[in-house]
Amino acid sequence: GRGRPLEAIRAGLLAEAQAILDEDLAANRAMGAHGAALVPAGARILTHCNAGALATAGYGTAVGVIRAAHAQGKVALVWVDETRPVLQGSRLTAWEMVKEGIPHRLISDVAAASVMKAGQVDLVVTGADRIAANGDTANKIGTYLKALAAADSGVPFFVAAPLSSVDRDCPDGAHIPIEERDGSEVRHVGGLDRKGVHATVAIAPDATAVANPAFDVTPARFITGIVTERGVCAPGELSA
Repeated sequence: GRGRPLEAIRAGLLAEAQAILDEDLAANRAMGAHGAALVPAGARILTHCNAGALATAGYGTAVGVIRAAHAQGKVALVWVDETRPVLQGSRLTAWEMVKEGIPHRLISDVAAASVMKAGQVDLVVTGADRIAANGDTANKIGTYLKALAAADSGVPFFVAAPLSSVDRDCPDGAHIPIEERDGSEVRHVGGLDRKGVHATVAIAPDATAVANPAFDVTPARFITGIVTERGVCAPGELSA
Protein backbone atom coordinates (compact mmCIF):
# COMPACT_ATOMS: atom_id res chain seq x y z
CA GLY A 1 0.00 0.00 0.00
CA ARG A 2 1.05 3.54 0.74
CA GLY A 3 3.63 2.54 3.35
CA ARG A 4 6.24 1.29 0.93
CA PRO A 5 6.76 4.54 -0.98
CA LEU A 6 7.10 6.36 2.34
CA GLU A 7 9.64 3.82 3.54
CA ALA A 8 11.53 4.18 0.27
CA ILE A 9 11.56 7.97 0.67
CA ARG A 10 12.83 7.63 4.23
CA ALA A 11 15.52 5.20 3.13
CA GLY A 12 16.54 7.53 0.31
CA LEU A 13 16.75 10.53 2.64
CA LEU A 14 18.78 8.54 5.16
CA ALA A 15 21.18 7.37 2.44
CA GLU A 16 21.57 10.95 1.18
CA ALA A 17 22.22 12.24 4.70
CA GLN A 18 24.85 9.53 5.24
CA ALA A 19 26.48 10.41 1.92
CA ILE A 20 26.66 14.10 2.91
CA LEU A 21 28.15 13.09 6.29
CA ASP A 22 30.74 10.85 4.66
CA GLU A 23 31.63 13.51 2.10
CA ASP A 24 32.06 16.16 4.79
CA LEU A 25 34.22 13.88 6.90
CA ALA A 26 36.41 12.98 3.90
CA ALA A 27 36.78 16.66 2.98
CA ASN A 28 37.73 17.57 6.55
CA ARG A 29 40.34 14.82 6.71
CA ALA A 30 41.80 15.94 3.38
CA MET A 31 41.87 19.54 4.65
CA GLY A 32 43.63 18.35 7.80
CA ALA A 33 46.31 16.59 5.77
CA HIS A 34 46.91 19.60 3.50
CA GLY A 35 46.94 22.00 6.44
CA ALA A 36 49.25 19.87 8.57
CA ALA A 37 51.92 20.22 5.89
CA LEU A 38 51.99 23.95 6.67
CA VAL A 39 52.63 23.38 10.36
CA PRO A 40 56.28 23.48 11.47
CA ALA A 41 57.68 21.15 14.10
CA GLY A 42 57.09 22.36 17.65
CA ALA A 43 54.33 24.69 16.44
CA ARG A 44 52.35 27.00 18.65
CA ILE A 45 49.00 27.52 16.94
CA LEU A 46 46.30 30.05 17.75
CA THR A 47 42.68 29.41 16.78
CA HIS A 48 39.45 31.38 17.18
CA CYS A 49 35.90 30.08 17.71
CA ASN A 50 35.11 26.39 17.15
CA ALA A 51 35.81 24.76 13.82
CA GLY A 52 36.16 21.24 15.17
CA ALA A 53 34.30 17.95 15.34
CA LEU A 54 31.42 19.57 17.21
CA ALA A 55 30.83 22.02 14.35
CA THR A 56 31.26 19.56 11.47
CA ALA A 57 30.66 15.91 10.65
CA GLY A 58 33.14 14.82 13.28
CA TYR A 59 36.67 15.88 12.40
CA GLY A 60 36.79 19.64 11.93
CA THR A 61 38.26 22.24 9.59
CA ALA A 62 40.67 24.44 11.57
CA VAL A 63 40.72 21.92 14.41
CA GLY A 64 41.08 19.19 11.79
CA VAL A 65 44.35 20.80 10.71
CA ILE A 66 45.45 20.90 14.35
CA ARG A 67 44.43 17.28 14.90
CA ALA A 68 46.34 16.12 11.83
CA ALA A 69 49.44 18.11 12.85
CA HIS A 70 49.19 16.75 16.39
CA ALA A 71 49.04 13.19 15.02
CA GLN A 72 52.37 13.96 13.30
CA GLY A 73 53.83 15.14 16.63
CA LYS A 74 54.25 18.73 15.47
CA VAL A 75 51.99 20.64 17.91
CA ALA A 76 53.68 22.10 20.97
CA LEU A 77 50.72 24.23 22.07
CA VAL A 78 47.33 25.45 20.92
CA TRP A 79 46.23 28.90 22.06
CA VAL A 80 42.44 28.73 22.36
CA ASP A 81 40.60 32.05 22.17
CA GLU A 82 37.59 32.08 24.49
CA THR A 83 35.48 33.60 21.65
CA ARG A 84 33.05 35.99 23.27
CA PRO A 85 30.19 36.51 23.49
CA VAL A 86 29.01 32.87 23.34
CA LEU A 87 32.37 31.32 24.32
CA GLN A 88 32.63 28.62 21.65
CA GLY A 89 36.37 28.48 22.21
CA SER A 90 36.30 27.91 25.94
CA ARG A 91 33.19 25.72 25.92
CA LEU A 92 33.79 23.67 22.77
CA THR A 93 37.32 23.94 21.35
CA ALA A 94 38.98 23.56 24.75
CA TRP A 95 36.82 20.48 25.40
CA GLU A 96 37.96 18.98 22.08
CA MET A 97 41.61 19.69 22.95
CA VAL A 98 41.18 17.87 26.28
CA LYS A 99 39.44 14.95 24.55
CA GLU A 100 42.20 14.66 21.93
CA GLY A 101 45.02 15.11 24.45
CA ILE A 102 46.36 18.15 22.60
CA PRO A 103 48.40 20.57 24.76
CA HIS A 104 46.55 23.88 24.90
CA ARG A 105 46.08 27.06 26.84
CA LEU A 106 42.88 29.09 27.02
CA ILE A 107 43.19 32.87 26.71
CA SER A 108 40.73 35.73 26.76
CA ASP A 109 40.09 37.21 23.32
CA VAL A 110 41.81 40.44 24.29
CA ALA A 111 45.08 38.59 25.06
CA ALA A 112 45.63 37.13 21.59
CA ALA A 113 47.43 40.12 20.08
CA SER A 114 49.92 40.39 22.95
CA VAL A 115 50.65 36.66 22.77
CA MET A 116 51.45 37.06 19.07
CA LYS A 117 53.54 40.18 19.66
CA ALA A 118 55.53 38.29 22.31
CA GLY A 119 56.57 35.77 19.64
CA GLN A 120 54.60 32.91 21.18
CA VAL A 121 52.49 32.05 18.11
CA ASP A 122 53.85 30.40 14.95
CA LEU A 123 50.63 30.43 12.94
CA VAL A 124 46.93 31.20 13.23
CA VAL A 125 44.32 28.79 11.84
CA THR A 126 40.61 29.63 11.78
CA GLY A 127 37.56 28.31 10.02
CA ALA A 128 35.21 30.28 7.78
CA ASP A 129 31.48 30.71 7.48
CA ARG A 130 31.62 32.21 4.01
CA ILE A 131 34.39 33.16 1.57
CA ALA A 132 33.84 35.72 -1.17
CA ALA A 133 35.20 35.17 -4.67
CA ASN A 134 38.17 37.48 -4.00
CA GLY A 135 39.14 35.60 -0.82
CA ASP A 136 37.63 37.98 1.74
CA THR A 137 36.47 35.71 4.55
CA ALA A 138 33.62 35.97 7.04
CA ASN A 139 34.12 34.16 10.33
CA LYS A 140 33.12 34.52 13.97
CA ILE A 141 33.37 38.07 15.30
CA GLY A 142 36.91 38.78 16.49
CA THR A 143 38.64 36.91 13.67
CA TYR A 144 39.49 40.16 11.86
CA LEU A 145 41.30 41.45 14.96
CA LYS A 146 43.40 38.27 15.07
CA ALA A 147 44.31 38.73 11.41
CA LEU A 148 45.37 42.33 12.02
CA ALA A 149 47.54 41.31 14.96
CA ALA A 150 49.04 38.43 12.97
CA ALA A 151 49.91 40.75 10.08
CA ASP A 152 51.63 43.21 12.42
CA SER A 153 53.57 40.43 14.15
CA GLY A 154 54.55 38.56 10.98
CA VAL A 155 52.52 35.49 11.94
CA PRO A 156 51.06 33.43 9.05
CA PHE A 157 47.24 33.48 9.06
CA PHE A 158 45.45 30.51 7.48
CA VAL A 159 41.76 29.82 6.87
CA ALA A 160 40.63 26.19 6.69
CA ALA A 161 37.29 25.68 4.94
CA PRO A 162 35.67 23.40 2.38
CA LEU A 163 35.27 24.72 -1.16
CA SER A 164 31.53 24.79 -0.51
CA SER A 165 32.21 27.83 1.72
CA VAL A 166 33.32 29.82 -1.32
CA ASP A 167 30.51 31.92 -2.79
CA ARG A 168 31.63 32.72 -6.33
CA ASP A 169 28.57 34.94 -6.81
CA CYS A 170 29.71 37.15 -3.93
CA PRO A 171 32.46 39.42 -5.30
CA ASP A 172 33.98 40.60 -2.02
CA GLY A 173 33.51 40.94 1.72
CA ALA A 174 31.43 44.11 1.42
CA HIS A 175 28.67 41.96 -0.09
CA ILE A 176 28.57 39.46 2.78
CA PRO A 177 25.62 40.24 5.08
CA ILE A 178 26.47 40.23 8.79
CA GLU A 179 23.90 38.78 11.18
CA GLU A 180 23.03 40.88 14.22
CA ARG A 181 22.27 38.65 17.20
CA ASP A 182 20.29 39.29 20.36
CA GLY A 183 21.87 41.67 22.85
CA SER A 184 21.28 39.27 25.73
CA GLU A 185 24.31 37.27 24.54
CA VAL A 186 26.52 40.24 25.41
CA ARG A 187 24.66 41.35 28.54
CA HIS A 188 24.93 37.86 30.02
CA VAL A 189 27.52 35.14 30.36
CA GLY A 190 25.94 31.72 30.08
CA GLY A 191 26.93 28.22 31.00
CA LEU A 192 26.13 25.29 33.24
CA ASP A 193 26.22 25.49 37.01
CA ARG A 194 27.72 22.70 39.12
CA LYS A 195 24.51 20.68 38.92
CA GLY A 196 24.48 20.85 35.14
CA VAL A 197 21.64 23.35 35.00
CA HIS A 198 21.83 26.11 32.40
CA ALA A 199 22.40 29.43 34.11
CA THR A 200 23.31 32.92 32.98
CA VAL A 201 24.92 35.74 34.89
CA ALA A 202 24.09 39.35 34.02
CA ILE A 203 27.20 41.47 33.38
CA ALA A 204 25.46 44.62 32.11
CA PRO A 205 22.19 46.46 32.83
CA ASP A 206 19.16 45.20 30.91
CA ALA A 207 18.52 48.78 29.75
CA THR A 208 21.94 49.01 28.07
CA ALA A 209 21.74 48.93 24.28
CA VAL A 210 23.97 46.33 22.64
CA ALA A 211 25.52 45.89 19.20
CA ASN A 212 26.13 42.19 18.64
CA PRO A 213 27.34 41.32 15.12
CA ALA A 214 27.89 37.57 14.85
CA PHE A 215 30.66 37.72 12.24
CA ASP A 216 33.30 40.01 10.81
CA VAL A 217 35.14 39.95 7.50
CA THR A 218 38.89 39.47 7.18
CA PRO A 219 40.19 41.04 3.95
CA ALA A 220 42.02 38.66 1.65
CA ARG A 221 45.23 40.70 1.94
CA PHE A 222 45.62 39.51 5.55
CA ILE A 223 45.17 35.82 4.69
CA THR A 224 48.34 33.85 3.99
CA GLY A 225 46.52 30.90 2.50
CA ILE A 226 43.19 29.09 2.34
CA VAL A 227 43.24 25.37 3.08
CA THR A 228 40.58 23.36 1.25
CA GLU A 229 39.97 19.68 0.63
CA ARG A 230 41.86 20.07 -2.68
CA GLY A 231 44.92 21.76 -1.27
CA VAL A 232 46.22 25.16 -0.18
CA CYS A 233 45.82 28.26 -2.31
CA ALA A 234 46.29 32.00 -2.04
CA PRO A 235 43.01 33.88 -1.53
CA GLY A 236 43.22 35.43 -5.00
CA GLU A 237 43.43 31.99 -6.65
CA LEU A 238 39.95 30.92 -5.52
CA SER A 239 38.21 32.29 -8.57
CA ALA A 240 40.86 31.03 -10.96
